[in-house]
Amino acid sequence: MTEPSDYELDAWNNIQRFKGRPISQALRNAGEQVAVSAEEIGKRATRYLENHPEAHSVVARGQKIAAKSAQAVSTGARKAKDSIPDGISDWGGAAFGSMRQTAGRISRAGLSPKQVVAKHKKSGHDVTRLADLRHLDLEQIDAVRGRGMSWGYPLAAALSGAGAGLVISGGELAVPVTGGAAAAPSGAVIAGAFVGDAALVLGLASRSVGHISLLYGYDPEEPAEKLFVMSVVNAGTAMSASAKTAAMADISRLTQALVRGKNWATLLDISLVAQVSRKFAEKFTFRLTKQGLSKVVPAAGIVLGGAFNWATLESIVDVANIEYRKRFLLEKYPHLANDDAAGSFSDVDQDAAQDGDDEGISVLGELAETGGPDLR
Repeated sequence: MTEPSDYELDAWNNIQRFKGRPISQALRNAGEQVAVSAEEIGKRATRYLENHPEAHSVVARGQKIAAKSAQAVSTGARKAKDSIPDGISDWGGAAFGSMRQTAGRISRAGLSPKQVVAKHKKSGHDVTRLADLRHLDLEQIDAVRGRGMSWGYPLAAALSGAGAGLVISGGELAVPVTGGAAAAPSGAVIAGAFVGDAALVLGLASRSVGHISLLYGYDPEEPAEKLFVMSVVNAGTAMSASAKTAAMADISRLTQALVRGKNWATLLDISLVAQVSRKFAEKFTFRLTKQGLSKVVPAAGIVLGGAFNWATLESIVDVANIEYRKRFLLEKYPHLANDDAAGSFSDVDQDAAQDGDDEGISVLGELAETGGPDLR
């Protein structure tokens, strides 16, 4: 039986030890908690001023500032929550569909199997097509892939999040000294900013995972690979234990099915995968909006929005790297599956499910319900 090289064995052991980045989870979990807590902070500031006689000269003005700030934040948070419906089809309609299609084009632009193969040929590797990469040593893959995506995609997402935070909370920057809650952005503005940001993040997420898939010799345009890409994005954005478990189960089952053989994959209908992709995009946007409510906080929403999006893309890239490396090695060395700690990511919020986080998105569940093969 063929054995992995020392480099590959070391990489496999690192995969088994990887547990996610706690700081990324903490940043992504800050959204709703920050927005909900802001009002109470404002009220406490008001009470503090009232209870300290030495601050009497500024009580009146301080009370007004604290009260208006709290009111503005709570109004923004309430509008954001009220703008999230039970279905995205009722929220944004054609506008969301157009944004999603644009994000989809962005996610595919510039990703070419020929470019990846050309880079390997330039490095002296004996490959003629993308699939040949899967026969190389992992060390050869790593020598060509580079590390730019580890910060490039998160940076682009952070800029989008900061921009969304500026649009959503920008009108509230002067709220304490101007118009109070009346100056807060409308529900339509908030909803539009959230939808636009989520569509761009989904495009970046799909592109980053598709980029990584190419580097390991897998074509993200194949129907089965699109399911794997969605499953990785799903796992990278899941926060609660139940959501993460469902997402990792999808990846594990897809990996097993693809490693064993792709007979079922050749029967996948492109239109069927497109339906699954559309449903996933709707649920992804709903999830991302609920998690990113910190964007409604005056001024801080700009920073928090950028940090949240950075952490989200960083988490997706991490999951993609781990799962594609794992699949790459399992395809070459099936016996490694005996040592596989499937679904070992531990960067989950154990309380998120109780705080209203999604119950989990299953790409394979959507596939089965749409009429495709049931791989669950």
